[in-house]
Amino acid sequence: MKYISTRGQSPALSFSEILLGGLAPDGGLYLPETYPQFTDADLTVMRDLSYADLAFAILSRLVDDIPAADLKAIIDKTYSADVYAYTRAGQNAADITPTVKLEDNLYLLSLSNGPTLAFKDMAMQLLGNLFEYVLTKEGKTTNILGATSGDTGSAAEYAMRGKKGIRVFMLSPHKKMSRFQAAQMFSLQDDNIYNIAVNGVFDDCQDMVKAVSNDAEFKAQHKIGAVNSINWGRIIAQVVYYFKGYFAVTSNNAQKVSFAVPSGNFGNVCAGHIARMMGLPIDKLVVATNENDVLDEFFKTGVYSPRGSTNTYHTSSPSMDISKASNFERFVYDLVGRDGAKTRALWGKVDAGNSFNLNADGYFAKIADYGFQSGSSSHADRMKTIRETANKYQVIVDTHTADGIKVALELRDTNVPMVVLETALPAKFEDSIVEALGKAPERPASLQGIESLPQKFIVMDASDAAIKDFIVKNT
Repeated sequence: MKYISTRGQSPALSFSEILLGGLAPDGGLYLPETYPQFTDADLTVMRDLSYADLAFAILSRLVDDIPAADLKAIIDKTYSADVYAYTRAGQNAADITPTVKLEDNLYLLSLSNGPTLAFKDMAMQLLGNLFEYVLTKEGKTTNILGATSGDTGSAAEYAMRGKKGIRVFMLSPHKKMSRFQAAQMFSLQDDNIYNIAVNGVFDDCQDMVKAVSNDAEFKAQHKIGAVNSINWGRIIAQVVYYFKGYFAVTSNNAQKVSFAVPSGNFGNVCAGHIARMMGLPIDKLVVATNENDVLDEFFKTGVYSPRGSTNTYHTSSPSMDISKASNFERFVYDLVGRDGAKTRALWGKVDAGNSFNLNADGYFAKIADYGFQSGSSSHADRMKTIRETANKYQVIVDTHTADGIKVALELRDTNVPMVVLETALPAKFEDSIVEALGKAPERPASLQGIESLPQKFIVMDASDAAIKDFIVKNT
């Protein structure tokens, strides 16, 4: 299995060769030369597998340069009940991603039972173990540079803390995460963890990461690696739970299932697109945004018009406060017939601060072939959905998951199972839950009082030079 860039100007490489780097040298994102295909017979065999065995069945088709026994050991270490222990009452931690039935043909897929209570753990725990394996085998070290709007940062840091040969430099928008999210990251005192709060929004942090990644000389000299969802290892880990969710709510492979996905950087729903391309019988992929509705605008109009920092809103679902969705490039590459030159031209416009329109070339008309739909949600919608979900189903959800439920209810076909992907446990967004329900959500005993722990971070202006200088001084 070889991987190519969406922009068509980088050599085809193996999985281990692209694992640490994130962006391709030409600025594009990696995708497999062809998607592996799972047949009806394959799906039948996979239907009753444990989560770890299912992950191996899928990932072994995408990772062929790590010995099978080693890959299996990494996966088994990652997807264990000990790691994903924060289950709801009545759930079995061994299921890893239990489903919650809200009503007929409406389900919640629990993805937030990991150490940081967010779906990002599903991929980041695997990535941490893969990084350590590859670095140890090759006798190398890496400096991870990442950006987070809330959950990626803590998931990455918990996965990488104490890992041999790894330092983590994590950028986050200063004072724009929930108190719990900030405390999860900033309370870590590990010597290999560096938290940088940036004066700006998430897109400013993401632009800084891309600028460093696009400086080939600096990247090579300082061994810069990536853990954001631009990293292909993150995406393939997320593909697995679409298969698991599908099998959980169906009895045979003739049935189709739709998924509603709270979306910011497009990584989570991009994994659903890839699962569909690999043969999973997905009907609709419903993209749910908050007030930062650039993706909703695209799927309704064919115009992709990223917004600047001043037009990116700070909302009560802050992990989705993103106006430039990095992983969107992977889908558009498939949409335009895997034409690297076309994709490169489109993102040339984006990188220059402009928009693009896919109506003129007829590409937008093909959106339906990929099953995408979209909708948006507001703060008032979130509060209402949290209240109604608690009253009707006796289930408390976080603000991002509420965005997903709101849009799912608007767009679902009641004859087709709709699975809403849970984003985080409500404890991570306590202030919003109190506003909606008048009471605080439960949190694990081990995380009580996390906001009062000593915090270690620095504040930095949004500057490519500043982050480069900080990395140099701390490596």
